[in-house]
Amino acid sequence: MPTTVVIPIKSFRTGKQRLSSVLSPDARAALIKSLADHVASTVAEADLLPLIVTADSDVAAWAIGQGFPSIPDPGEGLNVAARVGVVWATQTRGSWLVTHGDLPMLDVADLNALESVLAAGANPIAPSADGGTSAVGGVAEAPFYFGEGSFQRHLMAAPRPHVVFRPGLALDIDSPLDLEAALRHPRGAWIGDVL
Repeated sequence: MPTTVVIPIKSFRTGKQRLSSVLSPDARAALIKSLADHVASTVAEADLLPLIVTADSDVAAWAIGQGFPSIPDPGEGLNVAARVGVVWATQTRGSWLVTHGDLPMLDVADLNALESVLAAGANPIAPSADGGTSAVGGVAEAPFYFGEGSFQRHLMAAPRPHVVFRPGLALDIDSPLDLEAALRHPRGAWIGDVL
């Protein structure tokens, strides 16, 4: 059974408010959807199972239309959404990863690196450039600590932590500076075609 990759996605229409100074609502919606599609498609290309966790009917319809399973998000924040996805994964498949849906430079090699840590019996944790956590994985249910400075909290809580540093996992799009950094990198330049 392939590893389940839990991808929480709030909404295409209302997310990324911190980009409102540089992108219109329509441009933000297009960006969020394109990033989600990029992450989920890359997960599928790596022969892993993308699981979309969302409370938004448009996101759920998109996921199902792409052939990706979707389960409801109770709407209590990212940590609860991650936990709901991991419960589903442990009950149906076993090993899991939780990753953000806004990683523009993610590629199959990044996911293979996380998967190899899982296969070795350790818990992969990938830091983002801002001190957050872009991916975390395991085989049993676990608490989550997403938010500012979450990498250190995840590192301290993991039973067998193994840090995975990868360019494709380092940058998520939260701010105008993140967007600019992605657009300047060869692996993130594709975003320019969306905007």
